[in-house]
Amino acid sequence: MSEGDSTGESIHGKPSAISRFFTRLGQVYQSWLDKSTPFAVLRWVVTLGLTLIYMIRVYLLQGWYIVTYALGIYHLNLFIAFLSPKVDPSLMEDMDDGPSLPTKQNEEFRPFIRRLPEFKFWHSATKGIVIAMICTFFEAFNVPVFWPILVMYFIMLFCITMKRQIKHMIKYRYLPFTHGKRTYKGKEDGGKTFAS
Repeated sequence: MSEGDSTGESIHGKPSAISRFFTRLGQVYQSWLDKSTPFAVLRWVVTLGLTLIYMIRVYLLQGWYIVTYALGIYHLNLFIAFLSPKVDPSLMEDMDDGPSLPTKQNEEFRPFIRRLPEFKFWHSATKGIVIAMICTFFEAFNVPVFWPILVMYFIMLFCITMKRQIKHMIKYRYLPFTHGKRTYKGKEDGGKTFAS
């Protein structure tokens, strides 16, 4: 292949105008994502607002139930990954090489590290809603289906999946939320100092 045959480059080896445009667009998008990082509550409020708009649109149009079901399954998978530890304790049971979650009171504190961090959870959930919203503008995605069956199947799937996740959390004694937890500060006062 010659120098100018690579994708996104013109004949003279310089990036084409289209390539520069999409590169710049990606940089602006990443800049906005970086600026939004510290505003977790505001990000989730915007996502819930988009979800509400999407649900109202689906309700008024009386269609796109398959798209909505797929969005629900996608969000359920994201939520389970958000609740799960990065290293599964059930896989670490047989191997003793590497850190694991503490299971006894006197074991060393190890912070809970999620398989899917909060920011990536939010970003993926929001992208899913935007893509589902775009799908509602195309009649090809409006597959006729008896929606109550989808709702019942989703409820059953949600209950079974969450039951399994909660059993896993109880068995390996981890709680994926840090709000309100008492954390150990240090050895002051005879090793009984805790921060709330």
